[in-house]
Amino acid sequence: MKEFYSNGKLLLTGEYFVLDGAKSLAVPTTCGQDLIVKPIAEPQLIWKSYTNTNECWLEAVFDLPKLRLFSADFEATEDGGNDMLAENLMKILNEVRNLNPAFLNCNKGCLVETHLTFPKNWGLGTSSTLINNLASWAKVNPYKLLENTFGGSGYDLACAKHNTPIFYANVGKTPMVEEVEFNPVFKNQLYFVYLNQKQNSREGIKRFKELKGNLTSEIQQISKLSDAFLKCSNLNDFEGLLKEHEQIVSKTIQLQTVQEKYFADYFGQTKSLGAWGGDFILATGNEDSSEYFKQKGFQTVIPYKDLIL
Repeated sequence: MKEFYSNGKLLLTGEYFVLDGAKSLAVPTTCGQDLIVKPIAEPQLIWKSYTNTNECWLEAVFDLPKLRLFSADFEATEDGGNDMLAENLMKILNEVRNLNPAFLNCNKGCLVETHLTFPKNWGLGTSSTLINNLASWAKVNPYKLLENTFGGSGYDLACAKHNTPIFYANVGKTPMVEEVEFNPVFKNQLYFVYLNQKQNSREGIKRFKELKGNLTSEIQQISKLSDAFLKCSNLNDFEGLLKEHEQIVSKTIQLQTVQEKYFADYFGQTKSLGAWGGDFILATGNEDSSEYFKQKGFQTVIPYKDLIL
C-alpha cells in the first residue's frame, strides 16, 4: 500500500497577478487530501473519491493497461449534474502517463481512494491536491502535469508540498518558492469567512486576461505589498495593506471590492482571496466578527490559527 498527502491552500496576496510573475504570499492549510493505493488481483484501476464526511462522490473503473473507462458512478448534483467527472479523471491519468509511460502500464491492478478533509465547495485545492498526489505517485513533475490539465500559476502545488507559508513567483520554467515566517502578532484578530459559493477560478482568470493590459507597475506594487505583509507588526498597518491590495485588483478587473459589495458597514477590513466573487475572504476583527458575518448570512467563520499550518 502507498499513501500520499497534500495540503490545501490559500493565497493571501497576488490573486490574478501571480499568473504574471508577481511575488505572492501563500499559506498551506491544516486540511488537505490524501491518496491511498492498494494492489488488487484484477487488471483494473478502481477509483473512489470521498468527501470530508466520507461520502463517495465519484467511483470509476478503468481497464488496464489500456487505461480505458469501463464504468462510472457519481453524485447526480456534482458540478451541476456534470457527467464528465470520470472522463476528466481519465484525461488527467492519461496526461500522467504521457509524462511517465510506465504509469499503470501493466496488468497489475489497484484500488485508489482519495479522501478530502475539507468540504469540496470551499475551494481549498481539491484539484491541486489531486494533481500533487498523482505526481508523487507517478514520480512526474507536478507543475508540468498542472500545465497539461487544469492550468494556473502553480502556487497551490507549492502549498501542497510545504508546511509553512511561502513566497511564490511564477517565473520561468521553475517557479520561485521560498519558505517564510508569517506569524503576525495580531493573528488572533484574523478570520477566514466563506462566501457560500464555489468560485470557478478559470472564469476569473479569463476575465483578468481580457482586462489586464500592461501590468508592469501593478505587478511591482503587488510584490512590494507581499513583502510588506510579511514585515507588518500591527493590525492598523495590516488593514491598510489589505485595502491597498484590494484597490489595485479592483481597478484591474473592474469589479467592486468585497467590502464595498457586502460589508460596507463592517468595523474591520476584508480582502478577497483567489478568484473574486466566491470562496474565502480574509477579515480583520474581534470576538464580535463571527456574529456580524453570520447575521449577514455567512455561517462559516474560521479563526486564522484553526485553518493555517
